[in-house]
Amino acid sequence: MAYFHAWLVAFLFTQMVEVPVYVRGLRVGILPAFGASAITHPILWFVIFPYLPLSYLGLIVVGEAFAFLVEAAYFKFLFRRPRALLWSALANGASFGTGMLSRWLFGAP
Repeated sequence: MAYFHAWLVAFLFTQMVEVPVYVRGLRVGILPAFGASAITHPILWFVIFPYLPLSYLGLIVVGEAFAFLVEAAYFKFLFRRPRALLWSALANGASFGTGMLSRWLFGAP
């Protein structure tokens, strides 16, 4: 249950950072913006992180690459957004950077 709680906090944190980036940058609605991380975040936490035998750094690299590419494809192909790669990189970079800063300053997410 503690792992699920940690995931939920991280998921909500990610959504707070990424949804506004996608809404503003790609001009999509809140639900499509929310959908991007709703697809990738659970896969990261419940499939990739527990089952890939990589170092912490390896998991970060694989996980961020996965999220960036899947979210870009989601917006490119489902919503026909031409600059999906750019905005996915910005959204994922922003959530990763603020998440690491928040972890360093406050110990969470």
